[in-house]
Amino acid sequence: MRTIIDNGLKTILYVEDDLHVRTTAKLVLEVIGKFEVRDCGSGREALLAAMDFKPDLILLDVMMPELDGLATLAMLRRIPHLAGTPALFVTGLTSEADIVRYAEAGAIGVIPKPLMPLRLTGQLHSLWERHALAAH
Repeated sequence: MRTIIDNGLKTILYVEDDLHVRTTAKLVLEVIGKFEVRDCGSGREALLAAMDFKPDLILLDVMMPELDGLATLAMLRRIPHLAGTPALFVTGLTSEADIVRYAEAGAIGVIPKPLMPLRLTGQLHSLWERHALAAH
């Protein structure tokens, strides 16, 4: 089972407007998860970063000023090399209706906030693995 993860998930585009949350999560993902993480503080920044970065996964906060996570994902999907990239939302908005909305937007899952840093890579791996198994 480990090979699915090891062979598939190495790079992450992470979009989060809260600097403290973003810094903590990036550190955990890089140190514990051994991922290459390109972090962005806004949807606009993510759109610029995505031009020369081809992540295996897009990790997005939902509530952000200007472009929220759903709008950012819709715009990222217009970039040809990101059209099919799996995406996860990180959010405190986890009602059934919200989760349905995220799935309709193309997300493969949701990681609830507040983030628990020491559980983050495990949550990411299990959602990624579930997606990889469903895709086969």
